[in-house]
Amino acid sequence: MTAPASVTKRHGPDSRRRGPQRRRRLAENATAYGFLCAALIVFALFAWYPVIRSVILSFQEVNFVRGSSWVGLENFQYVFEDPLFATAWRNSALFTLYALVLGFGVPFVTAVLINEFRHARAYFRVLVYLPVMLPPVVVALMWRWFYLPEGGLINEVLGAAHLPTSEWLNSSDTSLIALVIVSTWANMGTATLIYLAALQTIPGELYESAELDGANVWRRLWHVTVPQTRFVILMLLLLQIVATMQVFTEPFVMTGGGPQDSTVTVMLLVYRYAFVYNNFGAASAMSLLLLLVLAVFSAAYLRVTRSQQS
Repeated sequence: MTAPASVTKRHGPDSRRRGPQRRRRLAENATAYGFLCAALIVFALFAWYPVIRSVILSFQEVNFVRGSSWVGLENFQYVFEDPLFATAWRNSALFTLYALVLGFGVPFVTAVLINEFRHARAYFRVLVYLPVMLPPVVVALMWRWFYLPEGGLINEVLGAAHLPTSEWLNSSDTSLIALVIVSTWANMGTATLIYLAALQTIPGELYESAELDGANVWRRLWHVTVPQTRFVILMLLLLQIVATMQVFTEPFVMTGGGPQDSTVTVMLLVYRYAFVYNNFGAASAMSLLLLLVLAVFSAAYLRVTRSQQS
């Protein structure tokens, strides 16, 4: 009596080969999930835990000797009653606005110019990215020397060209704009390379068709380049707004918030609460407010841009 075909197939050579293959696949997946779990643990420990801890601290009075105690909304009341609260938000908003007006278009224009070069394109990519590789504190200290009223590089150049000089960081009228110039110079390299990568994905046939239709350089830029890189432009716009609202290094190193509190930003005020006044509850409350403002703005921005694209 012969065995059924299904039993023979179950115990045939193919089934014997499937066993080791299945075990090998499980071992490979276990290794992959192990690496993934390690990355998630590190990310949760250094990213999400500080956020959650900051939310908890914003409702507590922090005392490292006696321990923390819950105070409800007192930290938020303290922050709102601070005379520098409105000043810090206004300066951060102005810094973001100036960064958009003065600096948002600079990386895009730089990327377009580099993309037009036939030779030495790699050299210019390295050159424009060099400021990003410098430590932010080094950049701030270097530019602080550039801005010196007496003996500073910028005023020396302006004086040699018989142009009016400025107090720069020592004047409340120009200090914030001076910081925007530093931030733009130091951070434009990353955005420039992203724009350059997006430009190189545009089909050359679109430019050829535009040239045949008689479009000049500006029309090709507006009707071909900008629409083809629209998604990248919108995403980098959001990232720049989020980043500039959190500006800290430039005002902390170069001006300390002065002159006359003209460069006190939200993050600089958070630093003062925590490490000058030792009020970690107020610092956490201010940080939470900034998080909520940026989260609401980002959600609204993504919703509007998504509806426009659809």
